Amino acid sequence: MAEVFKNLALVGDVWVLYFLILASVVSVAVMVERWLVYRVNKGDVSVFMDSFANNLKKGDIKAAVKLAGASSRIEAKVALEGLNSIKKGPASVEEVMTSRWIRERLLLEKNLVILATLGNNAPFIGLFGTVLGIIKAFNDLAITGQSGIAVVMSGISSALIATALGIFVAIPAVVANNYFASQLKQVQSNSESLSHIVMAYLKEKRK
Repeated sequence: MAEVFKNLALVGDVWVLYFLILASVVSVAVMVERWLVYRVNKGDVSVFMDSFANNLKKGDIKAAVKLAGASSRIEAKVALEGLNSIKKGPASVEEVMTSRWIRERLLLEKNLVILATLGNNAPFIGLFGTVLGIIKAFNDLAITGQSGIAVVMSGISSALIATALGIFVAIPAVVANNYFASQLKQVQSNSESLSHIVMAYLKEKRK
């Protein structure tokens, strides 16, 4: 068994480098795909929320529906779902908005686990490649019979490339994942605020 692991280690860190390069390509692809998804929430959400709340305060449901329907924001979709169910009562409206938000959240969270996984594990994969590279370097030194600090340092410096590449892949993935997570949290807060606005209107209307 030890010989099997030794033979695998002597393959070196080349395959790890190729794996990290592939991981970087996947990471960039996920970033672009998520950016395209989140960019629908462009514009000043506070303006939309204020206009939406004012329409409901005036009792102008049609204007609120028109405003929400004209917006591409995810929060607007959640609010519109609730407005379209007003005739069914407050309980139904709340359930419908919650259900719509859950569906939208799943879409927003899609593929973020890839960024989180690469951000957390790419440095360790790179370190693993460095260890394999060092093992191969020392084995090559033993076979060739060469010696000296320069020869040893040359092999180790080449092996450290894997660690550097792992960190290079991890940093953008972590930054992007944190950014999209903050955007998701903001969308969730806005959706909950709009839900409260709709529910407050329904409670006021029942008085």
